[in-house]
Amino acid sequence: MFAWGENEEKRKSALTEARIGRRVRTLGEGPEPASPAGRRRATVAVFDLFIIGGGVNGCGIARDAVGRGLSVALAEQGDLAQGTSSASTKLFHGGLRYLEYFEFRLVREALEERETLLVAMPHISWPMRFVLPWRSDMRFEAETPTSKLLARLMPWMKGRRPAWLIRLGLFLYDTLGGRKILPATRTLDLARDPAGVPLQEGFRHAFEYSDCWVQDSRLVALNARDAKERGAHILTQTRVVAARREGDLWRIDVSGPAGEETFSARALVNAGGPWVGEVIHDVTKIATREGVRLVRGSHIVTRRLYDHDRCYFFQGTDGRIIFAIPYEQDFTLIGTTDKDHHGAPSEARCTDEERDYLCDFASRYFKRPVTPEDVVWTYSGVRPLYDDGASSATAATRDYVLRFDRDGAPLLNIFGGKITTYRRLSEHAVDELCRELGAPRPAWTARVPLPGGNFPHDGVADLIAGLLRDYPFLDARWATRLVRGYGTEAREILGAAKTEADLGRAFGATLTEAELCWLMTHEFAHQAVDVVWRRTKLGLHLSTEEIAAIDAFMAEQRAERVRATAA
Repeated sequence: MFAWGENEEKRKSALTEARIGRRVRTLGEGPEPASPAGRRRATVAVFDLFIIGGGVNGCGIARDAVGRGLSVALAEQGDLAQGTSSASTKLFHGGLRYLEYFEFRLVREALEERETLLVAMPHISWPMRFVLPWRSDMRFEAETPTSKLLARLMPWMKGRRPAWLIRLGLFLYDTLGGRKILPATRTLDLARDPAGVPLQEGFRHAFEYSDCWVQDSRLVALNARDAKERGAHILTQTRVVAARREGDLWRIDVSGPAGEETFSARALVNAGGPWVGEVIHDVTKIATREGVRLVRGSHIVTRRLYDHDRCYFFQGTDGRIIFAIPYEQDFTLIGTTDKDHHGAPSEARCTDEERDYLCDFASRYFKRPVTPEDVVWTYSGVRPLYDDGASSATAATRDYVLRFDRDGAPLLNIFGGKITTYRRLSEHAVDELCRELGAPRPAWTARVPLPGGNFPHDGVADLIAGLLRDYPFLDARWATRLVRGYGTEAREILGAAKTEADLGRAFGATLTEAELCWLMTHEFAHQAVDVVWRRTKLGLHLSTEEIAAIDAFMAEQRAERVRATAA
């Protein structure tokens, strides 16, 4: 019923051309917007930037750079956000526990970004309240600077966290970032507050503070999409085989759907995430002393463990912390672990040991024990932390590190980073790259909406109500999912539909042909796994047979696209 979207592609191409024009760029001839109807050899002789990696850092840099007038190409070996960027705890947060490591600059920057990002993407991010239960026997992680300092000053505490210290930390958390939208910390009586109902009787008091949720993989896809609409050349399913300096340029060999191609660029950005070391040593073949520490973070998803919409911040007897978070309406997300990872990044899996650790950890707080039988899904990702020589994975810095190799055409290697600070990292990186290329351009991305985010930060309820009014065949869950995924663009997916049947084939869990074609046309979705585990989390609701049907449909659409291009 729904074709690939030839007419829509023509409209988008015209829109893009009208937006950015065919202007000559001072830093190299800019690319024509890449059309999903078929990629061929690069349309420019030289790009200003070539970015390796389609995670949050790579796509954030691409968006920022092309918005400053630079010509940009980006290559991702698989799907956007296929690695670390879709395996986070899904939080925009300041990092409360980082205060114990005296990482005040990192915490302040992250806290400032929370509200900046809420304004720019109110459809895929929203405020959440976190409940931190407290009792007198709670302990620090032994290796934190705060723990060591307290052991000297107050040895009789024997590593325990006093309530006054937690209050002090939360006071800093409330004030460091210039909070305006989010509510302040408060103290809870768990005997009276609904947050105490699912918890064991030993917890009588708690602190409640603010942080934010984000749909991490959608964040990446929307940055890539915005970059493309502004003129960036986005290549997915495209592996960078080699990169070498030739005079003042980089020559980059890639292998992808269009076959073997070579691109040229004035600067190369290594945003490979956990593959950053492999890119340095195997792709660019440059000797460096810079190192990356791979740390695996695993999560479990269970059936919903409690009825309210707040999250829990749990402190363990080993000094570590985990979160328990309402997830996708029907589930609870629990994580994360911190384990050094020694295999290939693609081999990261939540082990039985990690699953059992998270179950046991949560069971020390919840009245009803969490068992492996309660787990419906697990996922794991690898954080590419800068190797600062920390004694443990938990203690390794979460701050990002930018390293330039200037022995010829510039190479920027990116280590670490957090979802929360991806925009600041991107801004910092592009500032430096503009200076390297001799053309400083002002930053612009703060509070600028991502696609679908052009509405007030507190306007989600109004959007949902509008969909329910104008599309009576939707129910509240369906309308909420569409608004939380697409914001104002939900109406473009629904179009002139008067009934559910007008949206084409139904694949299950409210996924329709209209939405699936939208994801293929606009958001680089290539196969079912891209849709059901990254663009959405409908894999939690779909059967194996339903997912196979989605894959078959997408393969048919891709084949039709090839036939149309050949004709």
